[in-house]
Amino acid sequence: MSSRLIADDLEKQLNERVVSVEPIPAGHSGFTYFVETEAAKRYVLRLPPPGARIAATADVVRQARIMSSLHAAGIPTPAIPYMSSEPVVDGRPFVLMEAVDGLRIEETSKREKPEEIAASAVGVLKRLHTLPVEQSGIGDEEPMPLVAEMMRWAMLMQRAPEELTSRAGELGGLLAAGVPAERTPTLVHGDYHYGNMLFRGPEVVAVLDWEIAQIGQPLMDLGCLAIMSHRSQFKDAESPGGTVALPDEDLFALYGAGGDEMNWYVAMSLYKYAAILGYNLMLHQRGKRPDPFYETLTTTITGMIDEGIEILR
Repeated sequence: MSSRLIADDLEKQLNERVVSVEPIPAGHSGFTYFVETEAAKRYVLRLPPPGARIAATADVVRQARIMSSLHAAGIPTPAIPYMSSEPVVDGRPFVLMEAVDGLRIEETSKREKPEEIAASAVGVLKRLHTLPVEQSGIGDEEPMPLVAEMMRWAMLMQRAPEELTSRAGELGGLLAAGVPAERTPTLVHGDYHYGNMLFRGPEVVAVLDWEIAQIGQPLMDLGCLAIMSHRSQFKDAESPGGTVALPDEDLFALYGAGGDEMNWYVAMSLYKYAAILGYNLMLHQRGKRPDPFYETLTTTITGMIDEGIEILR
């Protein structure tokens, strides 16, 4: 759909002239646009994929409920002035959020100290995990136990290219044999890394991309954050999570976690991201969701699986 047609549909919802709709080039999730109105207001528009069943990662209104609830609780997420579950923009639901003034991690990591960036990200994470689940926007959903979390990514791993996942079963077996005791479930972002944040100086001013958020085990988020340092060792592809290289033990100390428990969560996160990247590569190869970026990730996928095995041995 053209930008002008999207603008026309938005104008009917906002009762305000839309002067520009521009696709946001950063990231690989698609269907995200900068919107500017005649009153010089600037927003970010999120749409589900055309024709997609409105569930899971395509449920943009669910994501908006989470962000709106967290914004009201003072956690740095964009305000949500408009959203609709009705198919009103190109026959799709839509979310219009404030455009937060902040820098991405790629620029921030060149200017700020990694310790200060990590301290801010972990500080926000701790606030997120202490928020009562009834204030999360999805407090009525059932928590995701760790075994179910493992099975979720195992199913995705099975759809990744087989030549890259020959050792995935070995890592999955090690994870299954060492599942840690579960903590009280909290809201979990699910993809908590620096590439899904905006910054002013070293401070996090917005946490974005809540597509796979759930009620679940909080240390999953800390494991995700650690992976962005691990990814820097795979030189074949730029990490979308930036280059905040901080030793795991320093990162975990900021949160107040550590030991064998965190080794499991780091290995679980390596397994999870290998599955996600492998699945997206499969979609690209089959022409279902073309994105040449994923062609650069073959050794990242195999390297993550290998590293997860080494951590748990």
